Amino acid sequence: MSGQETEWSSSWDMDDEYEKFIRRMNPPRVVIDNEACKNATVIKVDSANKHGILLEVVQVLTDLNLIITKAYISSDGGWFMDVFNVTDQEGNKLTDEGLLDYIRKSLGADSCVLPTLRRSVGVEASTDYTSIELTGADRPGLLSEVCAVLTDLKCSVVNAEVWTHNTRAAAVMHVTDEAETGLAITDPQRLSKIKQLLFNVLKGNNKNRGAKTVVSKGSTHTERRLHQMMFADRDYDRSQDNAPDESLRPNVTVVNWYDKDYSVVTIRCKDRPKLLFDTVCTLTDMQYVVSHANVDAEGPEAYQEYYIRHIDGSPVNSEAERQRVIQCLEAAIERRVSEGLKLELCTTDRVGLLSDVTRIFRENSLLVTRAEVTTRAGKALNTFYVRDAAGNPVDAKTIDSIRQVIGQTILQVKGNSENLKSPPQESPTRFLFGGLFKSRSFCNFGLVRSYS
Repeated sequence: MSGQETEWSSSWDMDDEYEKFIRRMNPPRVVIDNEACKNATVIKVDSANKHGILLEVVQVLTDLNLIITKAYISSDGGWFMDVFNVTDQEGNKLTDEGLLDYIRKSLGADSCVLPTLRRSVGVEASTDYTSIELTGADRPGLLSEVCAVLTDLKCSVVNAEVWTHNTRAAAVMHVTDEAETGLAITDPQRLSKIKQLLFNVLKGNNKNRGAKTVVSKGSTHTERRLHQMMFADRDYDRSQDNAPDESLRPNVTVVNWYDKDYSVVTIRCKDRPKLLFDTVCTLTDMQYVVSHANVDAEGPEAYQEYYIRHIDGSPVNSEAERQRVIQCLEAAIERRVSEGLKLELCTTDRVGLLSDVTRIFRENSLLVTRAEVTTRAGKALNTFYVRDAAGNPVDAKTIDSIRQVIGQTILQVKGNSENLKSPPQESPTRFLFGGLFKSRSFCNFGLVRSYS
């Protein structure tokens, strides 16, 4: 190691030790109040300030599937203070003492010694799998081709999440060795083969924009990585031919408040779960510091207001930078918007299940716009959002035929019927998998969350 590298390493270690010292001297304080607000639990967090702390707090709350209805954030200077009004998924206050205690520990003085909660598509992450990250051009049948390659290579998909946006696709998949140990794949030659074959699938015939595969052992926060991967892939670059419907586009503005050297970002859009995480994640990864913020999501429309500076202390200082902030925030909001008909598959897990299901979708010209794959205790709970190959609502007769093949109780149609269109008079569909799914029993299992 060179002298300069040694100097950088020592400086990094000193900064890390200084941060730990400050944390010990000023431990975070968490107050949870169920009396202050009529219809929400109020969570207050006070702490020494550091870059990224807002994202850490929001990440803990969203990983627990809590709904943030209001928030006030202030972190201008050496101290960080924020207040969140939160409810559970049903809109109720939080009363479970195990959950409340977990929140206190995760955000409070003990959080530096607790393992970071890392969302892995509904299941706590483990090092007993191999993590595969994929980015490339989206196309019909892509997920099916990826799953087929993994099945051929004796890889079992334990968990996965797939996002598509602006003709690009990204996925984080957790796989195990189906052939031998049932644990992470460690053989370097095999890992290299997996990486190369998946790269070939992702690249396809696209010569204009690249594909990327990363294979490693270890845990990662799935949704944070998906944002980072799509941001690095520049999915926010949009051609005129691919402009969204203006009525569906998020309303994002950026103006400078010159008296205070802030840039003020305002966002108005339809509310949905984890919207705050998505916007804070993007601002953090773009190296902006949120000095103050107000969030209101009590109605159908969410309003977010951020007072930001770049990490070097400067506001947004050019029109090009302003447009980039707007584009990146729009992309962050749109990535999670679930375009398409929601299908839930719940059944006993088996080798090749995901490959078979996605192949049936492909054979019936369905485009998967987003997917979440979860397995636990031998059960599979998979969620797919699908449209037809042209991006339009799916033909109702096609969905009915697919459900007959897979099983009416195994594959459930959820969500908005607007994503179904009436079938034409003649719409014959032939299947190659008539005897594929023998089980017709509907599984009803709970994903048990541990707060310890």
